[in-house]
Amino acid sequence: MQGLSVVVVGGGAGLGALIAEMAVRNGAAAIGIIDINAAAAEAALAPARAAGLPAAFAACDIRTAEAAHAAFAQVAEELGRVDTLVNSAAIYPRKPILEITDADWDASNAINVKGTYHMMVAGVRQMRQQDPKGHVRGRIVNITSVDAFKAHPQNAHYAATKAAVVSLTKSMAHEVAPDGILVNSVAPAGMATQKAKELGFLGELAKASPLARGGEPEEMAEWVLMAGGPKNTYMTGENIIVSGGYIYA
Repeated sequence: MQGLSVVVVGGGAGLGALIAEMAVRNGAAAIGIIDINAAAAEAALAPARAAGLPAAFAACDIRTAEAAHAAFAQVAEELGRVDTLVNSAAIYPRKPILEITDADWDASNAINVKGTYHMMVAGVRQMRQQDPKGHVRGRIVNITSVDAFKAHPQNAHYAATKAAVVSLTKSMAHEVAPDGILVNSVAPAGMATQKAKELGFLGELAKASPLARGGEPEEMAEWVLMAGGPKNTYMTGENIIVSGGYIYA
């Protein structure tokens, strides 16, 4: 991420916070975080502030275009430019497929699909105004999931939203390619997060993987940094599956 200004949506906790931290360790020039939880977003900026980097955050509910675009504009103005946008905000509801309500569908679509779309639009509008670095004006990386490609019990509405983001990624990539903006997504499988450890999921993750373990969050974040980093100058419209062999595509 050497020399790039990076904004992470949903960067207040979990994988998003780790991506922001690893971007700092990998030479990012500035970090922005957009998250509904202002305290979490500010805390996640601690590594950037400790490194003396420009850092900005905006508290935002990304379900509406107005709020999402205003938050992005605020962070972009404070940082000066946005080279890489990572969309990591999502909800992960679980419910048997015959029990999913309209409210469940609306909540999942509003955050996982519409929210990601709103932030992509805001990112593209900003990046189009920027001078390119080499061939590239900007990079967008969306976090999807292997659930978009493989059936998972009690997870149909989440899986459907992640499949929608894969499709959105491809469509956006095609439309903004002439602007020098690269749009890709990364689809993690089960991760050995602290929550997985607390809930006892690690055994299930190990059984599901030919590598006999769940992926470490850092292993997923590395691919996000690759897709959003300066070495990616030609890949766009791709969905990178990082599953340890859980699925092959």
